[in-house]
Amino acid sequence: MLSPSLAQEIAGDTSAVIGFNVLITDATGTVIGSGDSSRVGTFHEASVEVIRTKEPATHNTSQALQLRGVRPGVTLPLVTDGQAVGTVGITGTPAQVRRFGLLVKRQTEILLRESVMLRSRLLAERAAEKLLADIASYDPHVVEGEFLLFRAAELGFDLRLRRVAVAFEVTVPDAGARRQGAPTRDMALIRSELLRTVREVFADPQDIVATTAPGWIGVLHRLPARRPVTSLVVDCRRVTDVIAAQDGLAARAGIGEPASSVGDLHDSYQDACDALRLGGRVAGDSPVHLITDLRVHQVLAAVGQPARNRLLDLTAADLRTQPDWPVLRDTITAWCESGFNLVRASAALHIHRNTVVYRMNKIEQITGRPLREHRTTMALYLACLADQLGSGVPRAGDS
Repeated sequence: MLSPSLAQEIAGDTSAVIGFNVLITDATGTVIGSGDSSRVGTFHEASVEVIRTKEPATHNTSQALQLRGVRPGVTLPLVTDGQAVGTVGITGTPAQVRRFGLLVKRQTEILLRESVMLRSRLLAERAAEKLLADIASYDPHVVEGEFLLFRAAELGFDLRLRRVAVAFEVTVPDAGARRQGAPTRDMALIRSELLRTVREVFADPQDIVATTAPGWIGVLHRLPARRPVTSLVVDCRRVTDVIAAQDGLAARAGIGEPASSVGDLHDSYQDACDALRLGGRVAGDSPVHLITDLRVHQVLAAVGQPARNRLLDLTAADLRTQPDWPVLRDTITAWCESGFNLVRASAALHIHRNTVVYRMNKIEQITGRPLREHRTTMALYLACLADQLGSGVPRAGDS
């Protein structure tokens, strides 16, 4: 359908270019755009026959006088998908304006098709946003899973396929972190650009890609049967690298677990958001985070800040008073995550094993407990993770 605002824009601009008045009607012959604004809303009788036959018509002065709202000139049908949706008319003697007729008709039809495609794309994007939002907030006691399956199917998505959720967060770094002279970017203004970047990597027709908030993009990626979740790290890094290459932006990603039902997709998306938030606190400079690497952190975050503070106070209070507490904390973490293996722990810390032994001895002296006693060490490990989490990490959607 040709909108009046688009018709008026086309008619006004084209009239200014060719020097003859251009008018555009809808499928009923009503003028919805004209270089002469006084004609907007009037009836153009010649258009009725042109729409019916889909054939152009010319009218000289005497012929135009016999038709309501018609002036000398040429009238041509606007056709899209084989259907006449209106007409475009050019006012002037037929000999003068005929040469512009086909050019103006084709240009108007191109703009009309582009407008329809844009409107269709925007509607599809909004539908995808609504679907993703409903999955993110899914509660089986409120909404039937079958209803979301049906809605997704209407959009061409099969939620029963094996999928994994990915959450991207795009931010504007602090002024000190941006390159000198780099402009600041408004997330709302570059929304389409960010979506296009993500869709170039997650290009499967079954991939659901949508914005969830300014600077946040969610993906429900169709995961082929033999493809491991860890392979998505490379894809996510491609996205974050492309975004980071743009001046004034930074990006990170969180990856959930595979899912093949609405309920599991909800959990996968929540996991992806948790991985993104938790990873930013405990994984240093890495831009991509897997929830499988952060399950213990996720459980600790769910416990609540008071319980984490109590664990820290009762388990690592003396260690936390040491000036090198961050180093001791990293040593305990590496020792546990390396399977209580000295060689692997020193490799993870990028230091000599003797340095690890020195640090471990210091920890044992301060705590009065041997680090080779695994139960004691695991309590210290959880305290270290609680310290990394700081003031807590809310789940996606929490206020």
